[in-house]
Amino acid sequence: MPPLSTPRYDHIGQGYAHTRKEDPRLRDRILAALGPARTVVNVGAGAGSYEPRDRHVVAIEPSDVMAGQRPRELAPAIRATADSLPLRDGSVDAAMTVLSLHHWDEGQERGVRELRRVATGPVVIVTCDPEVSGAMWLMADYLPEVAALDHRTFPRPAQLAAWLGGRTEIVAVPIPRDTSDWTLMSFWAHPERVLEEDARNATSGFARMEPAVVHRVVTAVRRDLADGTWDARHGHLRTLDEYDAGLRLVLNLPS
Repeated sequence: MPPLSTPRYDHIGQGYAHTRKEDPRLRDRILAALGPARTVVNVGAGAGSYEPRDRHVVAIEPSDVMAGQRPRELAPAIRATADSLPLRDGSVDAAMTVLSLHHWDEGQERGVRELRRVATGPVVIVTCDPEVSGAMWLMADYLPEVAALDHRTFPRPAQLAAWLGGRTEIVAVPIPRDTSDWTLMSFWAHPERVLEEDARNATSGFARMEPAVVHRVVTAVRRDLADGTWDARHGHLRTLDEYDAGLRLVLNLPS
């Protein structure tokens, strides 16, 4: 994670905690994957979403803006990056990172290997499979630039497994319609969310686009919602309770 990653989330992270609240169902999956671990390092800890409250957590977060949104009951975050964790080998029971890996840039492989180095037990990575997310209507019909960005920045789950070694399980995590975590993937059920500036800005996909691209997408989605084009193409999604938009939980155990 080079120095540019810090100012990136200092911009993206403004107001992040208001629209990116943890979903209890995903939280339960993460806690189950962590198993009985009592000490956990959370890398890219951000505002603290999905961070266990019943264990000792070492939070790692390079962005002052993100760390400043952490609730008072959580431990302060250490300013460090994934590719150089300030921890000894095997110093924690488990390691986790939630939708942070795609911001580690050139430090991705080293960062993933660092997770495995410091944890004696499970490594839990919540990430996105770009092959799946790119097929969602938003990227496929309106925002191919984000699909291309995701293909460049999200390692494939199989690549993560190779970097981690040991035994790896990759689980598809469908996103509920009523999720409180407004990731870009959650827009599958809420095209109107594209028109909300706060919702867009709290997703790295939109936040990393040029203003002209964002304007083009918002204009097109507003038009297609108004004249019924969106519902003619994708209205069946309004009947679903959940949808696989590419969210993946990667659970790795040492060999």
